[in-house]
Amino acid sequence: MRGDFIIFDMPCPIAPELETALAAAALLGLPAVALDLRGQELAGAGLMLEPAGRERLLAALADRPRGPIEPLQAAAGRWLQLDLSWPAGAQAAQALALVREVGAPQVAEPTFRRERDRLCWLADSAPVLMAYCENEALRCSYANRAFVQSLCPAASERGPIGQPLAGAVTPDLADWLQAATAQLERDGEAVCNEQWLTLADGTVIWAELTLAPHVDARGRRHGLYLLVSDHSRHHHAERALLESEERLARFMQAGVEGIVFHRDGHIVDANPALCTLIGQSLHELLDRPLLGLIAPECQSRLARRLDAQEDLCIETSLIAKDGRRIPVELIERGTLQRGAPMRMTVLRDIRERRDVQDQLHYLEHHDALTGLANRHALFSQLEHLMVAARASDTRLALLFIDLDHFKRVNDSLGHAAGDALLKTLASRLGERVRSTDRVARFGGDEFIVLLPGVRSREAIAHVARKLLEALARPVRIAGSSQDISITPSIGIAVYPDDGDTPDVLIQHADAALHAAKAQGRAHSVFFEPRQVSLARDNLVLEGQLGQAIAQQEFALLFQPQVCARDGRFVGVEALIRWNHPERGLLVPDAFIALAEQHRLIVPIGAWVLREAARQARLWHEAGLPLTVAVNLSTLQFQAPDFVASIEQLLAETALPPGWLELELTERMLMDDVPGVLARLAQLRQLGVKLSVDDFGTGYSSLSHLKELPIDKMKIDRSFVRELPHQRESAAIAGAIIELARGLGLTVVAEGVETEAQREFLLAHGCDQLQGMGIGAPMDAAALQAWQRARTVAPP
Repeated sequence: MRGDFIIFDMPCPIAPELETALAAAALLGLPAVALDLRGQELAGAGLMLEPAGRERLLAALADRPRGPIEPLQAAAGRWLQLDLSWPAGAQAAQALALVREVGAPQVAEPTFRRERDRLCWLADSAPVLMAYCENEALRCSYANRAFVQSLCPAASERGPIGQPLAGAVTPDLADWLQAATAQLERDGEAVCNEQWLTLADGTVIWAELTLAPHVDARGRRHGLYLLVSDHSRHHHAERALLESEERLARFMQAGVEGIVFHRDGHIVDANPALCTLIGQSLHELLDRPLLGLIAPECQSRLARRLDAQEDLCIETSLIAKDGRRIPVELIERGTLQRGAPMRMTVLRDIRERRDVQDQLHYLEHHDALTGLANRHALFSQLEHLMVAARASDTRLALLFIDLDHFKRVNDSLGHAAGDALLKTLASRLGERVRSTDRVARFGGDEFIVLLPGVRSREAIAHVARKLLEALARPVRIAGSSQDISITPSIGIAVYPDDGDTPDVLIQHADAALHAAKAQGRAHSVFFEPRQVSLARDNLVLEGQLGQAIAQQEFALLFQPQVCARDGRFVGVEALIRWNHPERGLLVPDAFIALAEQHRLIVPIGAWVLREAARQARLWHEAGLPLTVAVNLSTLQFQAPDFVASIEQLLAETALPPGWLELELTERMLMDDVPGVLARLAQLRQLGVKLSVDDFGTGYSSLSHLKELPIDKMKIDRSFVRELPHQRESAAIAGAIIELARGLGLTVVAEGVETEAQREFLLAHGCDQLQGMGIGAPMDAAALQAWQRARTVAPP
């Protein structure tokens, strides 16, 4: 339009203000047109816009702009630019547009292409498969690169462009597209689904499919957008989460430990194990505060930890429905349940663990056999009581108790009987002391009693006497018809007088104990400083004892044995003495216990056997046919090579076996009876004689005694000493003689000192006599002189 202006009538009325504006424009020679909001030309110049130009005009009018708008494409390749105004007073839906023809935009097309290229790049880079279809036959007008590569099996260079989209994509997507189009036509809304989708290369993905309409501002649909998103990773993660939650749920239901889920401190779920543990149903637990299950004194500490939302593992206590306290280990962790943040609490019943811990603690501080405090607990108690005594300026007494000759019980009756005896005596100790006193088993057959707050030595001595009396009473062992009598010895030390540390106090009480044993046993002795030097002397003696054999300090004395009827000299007993370089001649009581304690008794006993055999051979060569009796120790007899050593001894000395007699105590014969029988049988095969020493002081079984291959039985000197006037000793001695005669054994009485004793024994049928009344222990030369004197003047 080059200045011409067209006025025409319109079916719609034009506002007067707009007519005036049109007339003014005509007078000025300005082409103008009146428009309504629908783009209808009411009057003025004919625009003759192309469809694309008209569509852009409609879009511009919707916003009621003022001033020039973007150029519009008209017929014959023309471009028009409209300058819009809305005259005052005109209808709200009518506008005046001044029209001028402009050249084709020089910048618009390159800008459009750049914009299109940018959008295509963004679409190709997006992690979404996308396509656009025109309304007509759903013909594809755009598809991004990923869509073509993944969903178009036989795509050309143009891909599905220009084709109906359903025929260009994979069968799975074509089927869905057909159904989704029908649903969109029906409902008028976008369709979105998730499903498994097979791609062009055969890969199967979990996809989100969206078909959305492209609608303009006036609601007209121009085409459809198709979007395909690969949600496989999310789907797998979701499935894994669901499976994990299912596994957790199964574990929770099947678990033996209580499990509870809670949010904001309130229970949302719990497993059957927890319900069983505290005796409440799930219905009772739901929405209840978790802290409501916890013991009141533990709640505040746990609440702070729970509020911090931190993982934790602590021990606490639950309160069951019936009020029981249940110790548990509480393990708190964060988790997800059905995708929502949650806190999970495991409540592990640790009652059995606590029981085991309590038992271990008990065993750590108590003696397993007697139930008394053990040595570890004793030192702890002693330290505590010494501190208390120091603070209160009072005294503390420590009584060290040892059972006299307890080893004989184990040797004769077995360790089971010894254990039963210890348990009984431990119980008696506990019954005889105050509740504030402490009793402990120090080890073996040793006990310690602590008496705090004692006021005088007399009070301590009174307690010691009560303990001596209680422990000395006979004990009947279950399953046995015998009563066992055993005596204790007690050493006493007092804090702070006798020591200011636990070690020193115990050491001094032990020294007093040894003094009590040295004074005859079966009584108590208070500590005195000189006892320490005595214990030190024993330690020195122990060291010297190990060198005594090499230094040739031992010697043998021989005590004669005679026939009770005619006084005939029939044999001797070999008795060891120690010629100590400083202390003179020591009897066995001064060193044999030390030798047994430190296993020196075995080499010492071997020396005695060699010397006795050598001397017996010499006597026989001198025409003195004597049997030599040698005492055996338990360690010596139980040595695995003992029988072989006797056989070798007889061979080396060329001593006839019948000239050697081995003496075993009654207690030795009752320990390991099958082993003893086998060893005695081997010795009997060698031809040596066997005798039972100190008979009547042990606890031998007569059923076992009759099976032993022995030759002699010796009555212990303790029964002979009080003959013939003491009725009980006389009865026992007579019974032993009768028993021996019944078993076909020779009877020897030890410790015969008086003529009255000799006459009693002879009258009751005793075979042989030995003791100071017959002859004192003497060396070999003195013994021969003694024999010559008897030959000249027989007794």
